[in-house]
Amino acid sequence: MSEDAADHQRPDGGRLELAITFFYYRDLPKAMRFYEDVMGFTLAIDQGWSKIYHMTGQSHVGLVDESRGMHRSHDVKPVQLCIRVPDVDAWHAYLAGLGIESLGKVSSSEQLGIRAFVLEDPEGYQIEVQSALK
Repeated sequence: MSEDAADHQRPDGGRLELAITFFYYRDLPKAMRFYEDVMGFTLAIDQGWSKIYHMTGQSHVGLVDESRGMHRSHDVKPVQLCIRVPDVDAWHAYLAGLGIESLGKVSSSEQLGIRAFVLEDPEGYQIEVQSALK
């Protein structure tokens, strides 16, 4: 950051209302069912071809119909949605019970201080579910 930029305060005083990460889908209804029925996220804002789901606090994930959004879906998904939960093993058991095919194994990383696993949503976006190591 330049010295001049450091002297300027953001117009919102550092307060944001929401944080939204948008993903683009070929089959929006299928993605909606996954985030509602599997992940348990609540639809917070319905913009028709864009659905914004509440995850926690002011964090949201937006699902966009690629035919209407600013970007198009692509087979390569170089992004990951990461959620931190109190009990990663309980989440893994829950998703295994639902028969999620893309479910990875739970592993620990002392270096990162987490216990985690990954899965993919219906169009290949990777979701990491993690808990802090005690």
